Amino acid sequence: MDKTAKIYVAGHRGLAGSAIVRALQAQGYTNLILKTSQELDLRRQAQVEAFFAEAQPEYVFLAAAKVGGIHANNTYRAEFIYDNLILEANVIHSAYQSGVKKLLFLGSSCIYPKLCPQPMREEHLLTGFLEPTNEPYAIAKIAGLKLCENYCRQYGVSFISAMPTNLFGINDNFDLANSHVLPALMRKFHEAKLGNAPFVEIWGTGSALREFLYVDDLADALVFLMQNYSDVEFVNVGTGDEVSIKELALTIQAVVGYQGELKFDPTKPDGTPRKLLDTTKLSTLGWQPKTSLKAGIEQTYQWFATNYESIRGR
Repeated sequence: MDKTAKIYVAGHRGLAGSAIVRALQAQGYTNLILKTSQELDLRRQAQVEAFFAEAQPEYVFLAAAKVGGIHANNTYRAEFIYDNLILEANVIHSAYQSGVKKLLFLGSSCIYPKLCPQPMREEHLLTGFLEPTNEPYAIAKIAGLKLCENYCRQYGVSFISAMPTNLFGINDNFDLANSHVLPALMRKFHEAKLGNAPFVEIWGTGSALREFLYVDDLADALVFLMQNYSDVEFVNVGTGDEVSIKELALTIQAVVGYQGELKFDPTKPDGTPRKLLDTTKLSTLGWQPKTSLKAGIEQTYQWFATNYESIRGR
């Protein structure tokens, strides 16, 4: 990508999108096209087609999505499948129609079967049943990567897909009802520390294993892929390391400085028992993550604590 190329980052105010913007700006890209959802509703086909016809972006990072944790995915099932299906179809098709040079679609590791062999390799897609709580979101993401794959096959475009593991970092969603586990725990521990609460309750048994990637590392990987990868098959993006939810909670507790007790609630769902990506394809291309889990949590907590008053009302 030329440093002055027109680059559209869809979802630039979200966790992944804002990190992509930071990465591009840090590498000297100066012609970024950014639209809020109020300025451009990606669920509206006419709006999206008009935007691409006028703006004529050369490159697209498709990081816009309706996202959430177990509770949000299981509660807003229709919204999670409809919103994600419609926005990705609109963006991908308009990118094709307007002659975009290259598009990168951002998926999710929840596309893999619930009881997938570990670590999960790209070829494990569609080999088993999905985790029921986030099936609508997963199906939408599978549709997105298959859109890219088949637009490449039929039209000869360069539309690539990346499947990241669980993300966290600056600009995450810290809403206790609808967020993912890491930011939810961070907020719980922070507020328990402020209120001198004797214990913090945590969903599930604590035994589920998860992989976490600091979002600025993801953004670095996505820019790397945009510059160095063109195959039709999607690519896993992760660390290759996993941690139990209990270990994660203890790490966050230590970073926050909360002194109380942890109480796990086994009546609440654990979700998929294990989710570890095989990142051989990406590492073979020459990319490795730079930020350890603890360092990422420390940087995220520093941002969260500084912005807590504005975050609290969300």
